[in-house]
Amino acid sequence: MTSSPNEGEESKEGPVIRDKRRIDPETGKVREQAASASSAPEAPANGGATAADEEVASLRTQLAERLADLQRLKAEYDNYRKRVERDRVAVREQALGQVLTELLPVLDDIGRARDHDELNGGFKSVAESLEAVTGKLGLERYGEKGEPFDPTVHEALMHAYSSDVTETSVMDVLQPGYRIGERVLRPARVAVAEPGPDADAAESGGAPDDAQGDEGE
Repeated sequence: MTSSPNEGEESKEGPVIRDKRRIDPETGKVREQAASASSAPEAPANGGATAADEEVASLRTQLAERLADLQRLKAEYDNYRKRVERDRVAVREQALGQVLTELLPVLDDIGRARDHDELNGGFKSVAESLEAVTGKLGLERYGEKGEPFDPTVHEALMHAYSSDVTETSVMDVLQPGYRIGERVLRPARVAVAEPGPDADAAESGGAPDDAQGDEGE
């Protein structure tokens, strides 16, 4: 059996070894073929990075919208809670004010009895207990002689002029006032005096004018 010339040549040459190293061992530089192969996948890599950036931007936008919705919802809830608390306090004060208003005549009787030294014995103990309870509920009595007149909390039943005052003042308290916090249950009924000459001075000053008028006639 004969062999072809090509087969003989291949047997003489032996196996073929191809050098696929990216860096040339003699020059230490990157071979052109390896450089071109490594740069080839850059296009899809850049495309993938762009898509990822767009997705991240979209997620950030959605997150900002959800955060804004959450903040708005929290603000609405806080306003609702404050409004409910304010209404609850107002209803409580209104109901309490109605009850205490019914007790004001009793407190007036206790005050008159104290002024006439008739508050003694068991009646005194009951009266003091009632005043203590109403005080704990926030009921405040006001109205003192000499304090400035305030039409928002005082009701003037009597009026006069006096040289002893420099502003409109309370000269006498005819009936004390009561309030709960800033809410007035009953204004203090008082007698007030304004700065000016007193009645006696006005009458004495008017006499000479009358006398002069008579002389003229």
